[in-house]
Amino acid sequence: MLVETGRVVAVEEDSLWVETIRQSTCGSCAAQKGCGHGLLNRYTDGKRGYIRVLPGPSGTAHCAVDDQVRISIPEEVILRGSVVVYVLPLFCMLAGAALGGTLAVGGQDLSAALGAVVGFALGFMLVRWHAWHHRNDRALQPTLLDVVEPPPAQAVNLV
Repeated sequence: MLVETGRVVAVEEDSLWVETIRQSTCGSCAAQKGCGHGLLNRYTDGKRGYIRVLPGPSGTAHCAVDDQVRISIPEEVILRGSVVVYVLPLFCMLAGAALGGTLAVGGQDLSAALGAVVGFALGFMLVRWHAWHHRNDRALQPTLLDVVEPPPAQAVNLV
């Protein structure tokens, strides 16, 4: 289970919206300059991201805006999400191109291209449906662990 810390930006009845800051680990990687991921992170490192978080066992009643919270993300969500978001639209696009090419009467190339576009759009609709269908599934969504207590204020000695 992956654990991340963030700041609560909104509290709803059934969820929280948590702001996290994307940080790259590219500085410790051996392939810093030859990696496309490192190039992208150069531009997105430090940007803020917003995540919908399901309440933990204690619910959202004890959370307020600007609280620091720890959230957990199941590890299998990363792999499963990658497959759904990347592979499903690609598979639908290829299937649409193949179907469009075989059903074509005249111009096979044009029909295959139109089939690819329709298949790609269908793939994105399926991804959207999957996200909506699993929006409250604790096995696939980030979950609130606890509220991080701020450190106690220390007295300042003026001597």
